[in-house]
Amino acid sequence: MSRCPLCGGVECPPEAIVQGRRYAACGGCGLTFMLPADRPSPTEERAIYDLHRNDPTDPGYRAFLERLAAPLAARLRPGMRGLDYGAGPGAALPAMLSARGLPTSAWDPLYAADERLLRRRYHFIACSETAEHFHDPAAEFARLGDLLLDGGWLGLMTQWRLPGRPFASWGYARDPTHVCFYRRRTLRWIAGRHGWSLECPAPHIALFRKPPAALSPCG
Repeated sequence: MSRCPLCGGVECPPEAIVQGRRYAACGGCGLTFMLPADRPSPTEERAIYDLHRNDPTDPGYRAFLERLAAPLAARLRPGMRGLDYGAGPGAALPAMLSARGLPTSAWDPLYAADERLLRRRYHFIACSETAEHFHDPAAEFARLGDLLLDGGWLGLMTQWRLPGRPFASWGYARDPTHVCFYRRRTLRWIAGRHGWSLECPAPHIALFRKPPAALSPCG
């Protein structure tokens, strides 16, 4: 049995082997994850990411990001400050949100690792096609919560595991940099763990909200 990197559960039996990489499934939170010994090194990850062609001017890529940008922006007010966490080399999403009057900074551990951005707090955080790369999802979601102001929004876009879809034949699982896979109940577990609300306005889009600060009693 393997320990779940999200909830810490130890009852995680083998799920599948894909291209020689081993995966386990957590019966508690529902996460499927690659065994730590099979994860790529940072150098191997960077080599794969450098092959991606996420052109910020490409209409198809922008339409893809709009699936997260639109519902997230609909819940925000102009002037709110945000962070694209795991922005990659192109930083298209920050430009799209900033154009809506939502100034957004780009942070990425490989391409834009400005640690000063992680010492600030934000009205919203966008996390597009990033959560599947988390080697330590428990720590990452805790950090994201710390980066949010009270009442702030976390917009997550990642492909969920859907009922009836065999894991081993799922194209998303064949990317060796994808090490964590979420179900709807995994998203609900994350929301419950951190005390966040959860909305799923479209498939593979999750919007978490950190509770607003409690009002002080009068008198």
